[in-house]
Amino acid sequence: MRGSCCAAAFLAAALVVGCSGGGDYGDVSGTVTYDGTPVEDGQIKFEPADGKGQTGGAAIKGGKYAATKVSVGKMKVSVSGSKVTGKKKMYPTPDSPEMPITSEYLPAKYNDKTELTFDVKRGANEKNWELPK
Repeated sequence: MRGSCCAAAFLAAALVVGCSGGGDYGDVSGTVTYDGTPVEDGQIKFEPADGKGQTGGAAIKGGKYAATKVSVGKMKVSVSGSKVTGKKKMYPTPDSPEMPITSEYLPAKYNDKTELTFDVKRGANEKNWELPK
């Protein structure tokens, strides 16, 4: 009985280490600027360049982002930035609250037709993106 308890405990510990031992993931953080100005509100997405693996990403707030559990390897990176271009009423009533209307302001070469790549390593990665106009 004692041997089977020890074996079960060892097997459980091995499974925990095997499943949570870091895997093939890294964390990526840094800053994003466009034409020298921080991207105040946006998204950054990391997609495996070979199409194999998990997509990761994070919100960009105040020019900063922190993406966790991004697959290791060469990633295609897309960055989007939104800015408020107007307001509209939530309901067709005079006292209705207003909500912002936003639009994408970064060129397609940074998002829909991205040209950006980054090689993610295990552990902590820092990447600052200085996107020219």
